[in-house]
Amino acid sequence: MKILCVFGKHNYGDPARGEGYEHANFLPALRTLGHEPILFESFDRSPYRSFADMNHAFLEAVERAQPDAILCVLMGYELWTETLDLVRRQCPAPVINWGTDDSWKYAEFTRFIAPHVDCYATTYTDVLAKTTHAGLGNVVITQWAANDAALAPPLPASECRYQVSFVGSAYGNRRRWIEKLRRRGIEVECFGHGWPHGPVAAGEIPRIVRESVISLNFGDSGLRFAGLKPYRSRQIKARVFEVPGAGGFLLTENSPELARHFRLGEEVVAFDSAGDLIAKVRHFLEHGEERDHIARAGHQRTRDEHTYAKRFAHLFEDAHRLKAAGTVAMPAPRRHFQFDQAGFAKLAARHSRGPWLQVLGALLAWPAVLIWGRERGLRAARRILFELSWRFAGAKTYSAASLPGRVFYK
Repeated sequence: MKILCVFGKHNYGDPARGEGYEHANFLPALRTLGHEPILFESFDRSPYRSFADMNHAFLEAVERAQPDAILCVLMGYELWTETLDLVRRQCPAPVINWGTDDSWKYAEFTRFIAPHVDCYATTYTDVLAKTTHAGLGNVVITQWAANDAALAPPLPASECRYQVSFVGSAYGNRRRWIEKLRRRGIEVECFGHGWPHGPVAAGEIPRIVRESVISLNFGDSGLRFAGLKPYRSRQIKARVFEVPGAGGFLLTENSPELARHFRLGEEVVAFDSAGDLIAKVRHFLEHGEERDHIARAGHQRTRDEHTYAKRFAHLFEDAHRLKAAGTVAMPAPRRHFQFDQAGFAKLAARHSRGPWLQVLGALLAWPAVLIWGRERGLRAARRILFELSWRFAGAKTYSAASLPGRVFYK
């Protein structure tokens, strides 16, 4: 199949932050299955003047490629809901969105986007329950996985280069976890944005975890709010599958449903507190044979059940079934997609940025820039407007008339 992939080449569209996860893992898996992936860059906004330009370019890409499926990893309001519906009305290819961070993004994102794709893939069973309750029958369960091309048998602990390593950006509680280990005399080699080593190429990550006696993973997504009540959600991250797949020994922060994918203590090891983490790091550094046995078992389970080739084979079957069944009510699509220029022109007109929106942007940005500087201040101003928008404007946040999209583009 010809598959149009809508995501980015680099993390957050920034080459300085290294190759993007989806680019490094999804594309090789699709090729392994014999598909022809075509990338539409959606993380890097620099080629476009506005979201209207990006949406126009996406529709042109669909017309040019005439894909058999469209696989999106949408992060926000980069593709309008009207654009997604336009494609679904006229294109025979199912439109799929792979949901990220659904453990906390359901309220602000998932419930608004899911009605506008043919198949919404989530990694959280509670999201499936919520969307079913909301009357949506197009949500399917999937999970992160290991890159088939990076599978490698574990090295014995005695042959590893690093004692303890962590690969990932330095945000949230991660610095505190690492500092707690270091205060107890446990050194951790850290790789990624915000650490002294800096980002590493995606191809280097399997080597690092395979050459580590212990590879750490943290599942805390940071501070979130349910109404006015703060909470912290724990997620199953992609690293949970990458590490054992690449031949590493995984010591991960526990998270809901982790035990559905691995036998804890036998295939991977989980911790629940700082004291638990420190004790288990010391234990497995001192008990190499036990560590090796768990690493081998985790690798075998991942190879047998948790690769992207297996995930995508099921996902595309589900997506085509849902498209054919018309689970989300849409007219029968044409056999050949043709870009509706006139229809899109009406959408673009709704995205115009008049003088009053320019004033609103300045009023939001000016105090934030004074407090946090230009780069962080503009991000903060955009985030404030987004948080207000999804709470009070709901689905309009992801439409051509989106206030955050019209006021703040780059």
